Amino acid sequence: MSYDMMVFDASVAPREATAFIAWYEKQTDWNEDHDHDDPKVAAPALQAWFAEIAEHFPPMNGPLSDDEDDRDEVTDYSIAAHVIYGSFADDVAERAHEMVQVLAFQHGLGFFDASSDEAAIVYPDGTVLVLE
Repeated sequence: MSYDMMVFDASVAPREATAFIAWYEKQTDWNEDHDHDDPKVAAPALQAWFAEIAEHFPPMNGPLSDDEDDRDEVTDYSIAAHVIYGSFADDVAERAHEMVQVLAFQHGLGFFDASSDEAAIVYPDGTVLVLE
C-alpha cells in the first residue's frame, strides 16, 4: 500500500473543486511526452521542492535514484510540468505528509492529499478546497 500526495503549480491549477479534480485526473494520465521520473521537466518551483524532499525521501526511479537504497523512505514519484505525485510507503506516511506540505508552502506550491478520506486541496495563499 502507499500513501499518495501531490504538489502542484498553483498558478495553473483551477480554484474550484470539480474543475481541480478534472485537471488532476488529466495531469495524472501522464500523457506529456517525456519520462516521468526526471525533475528537469518540472517548473522551477517544483524542481526546488523535489531537490529538498529527495534528501529525506529519495526517488525510486530516475536520474537521482539509487538501486542499493531499500529504505522505507524510497518513494515512487511521477513528475510532469506542473505536478509531482509521490507514492510514499505507509510506514513513513505521517512524516512524509508533514514534510511534503511544509516544503510545498516554502516553495509556493499547492498541496493535494490524494489518499486522505477528507482530501483537501491547499493553495499557497491559504485557500483550501474541500472535496465532498
